[in-house]
Amino acid sequence: MKTILLPFYDDDAAEAALDVSRQLATRFDSYVEGLFVMRPPQIIDGEGIVLADSYLTQLKEEGRRIGDRARTRFDDCVARRGMVAGSMTEPAGGVVIGWQEMEGLEGQVIGDRGRVFDLIVIGREFGHPWVDWHVMAEAALFESGRPVILAPGKPGEDLGENVVIAWNNSTETARTVAFAMPLLARADTVTIVAVRGWGVPGPTADELCGHLVRNGISVGARTIEPDGRSPGEVVLDECAALDADLLVKGAYTQSRLRQLIFGGATRHIMMNARIPVILAH
Repeated sequence: MKTILLPFYDDDAAEAALDVSRQLATRFDSYVEGLFVMRPPQIIDGEGIVLADSYLTQLKEEGRRIGDRARTRFDDCVARRGMVAGSMTEPAGGVVIGWQEMEGLEGQVIGDRGRVFDLIVIGREFGHPWVDWHVMAEAALFESGRPVILAPGKPGEDLGENVVIAWNNSTETARTVAFAMPLLARADTVTIVAVRGWGVPGPTADELCGHLVRNGISVGARTIEPDGRSPGEVVLDECAALDADLLVKGAYTQSRLRQLIFGGATRHIMMNARIPVILAH
């Protein structure tokens, strides 16, 4: 995990995501790139509708002010944390941080840019009300081909020491586990949590446990009775009971449309997790 993309705006959630990125970067001597997406003015195209040049100018100026505030906050955060400025191409010999500004729609830009990073870190509820963080997180998951860490509003002091894997036998979760292997290999404790009656046909939690043990990871597995709770609730309850500091979760085993209408484990966890969650699709 040598390269980390960090969408950044002038808000507390983005700063929390910066802290999560710094924790990861410290472990892996990573390059962290703060990214601000400059949204072009939204022009209404219709017969008889004419927008004054002064109005378009105001929209551009407002976007510029938002970008400048984001950069100022980013630079201040970096300075207070003693992080060193640099570029992605520099030899990895410690944490290096950079800044990038690109124009376009947030979801498309982050989905495209994220393809040349090992990981994308997004703060939950960040960018509000400027952007919809759900749209941005889903674009990162579906368009970048890379894992995403969703950062809570108040990250803990530890990250990746005590990891829970939410196992539902799925392809998506298997892919997320593969992406998370560098973190799992360094963890003190890894626990696979399965929920009885949840998931798709596939290998059991014990079989995943055997795979990880073969890879030199100290891991245990447990299957939990839901007792009337949703799978998402069970997983978060177990994370709290185990005092976990990172959750590994496959994204959207159900269709996104069904998740949106009926909810689901991914949606519940994205909305309510109090620890960082690494997701992949």
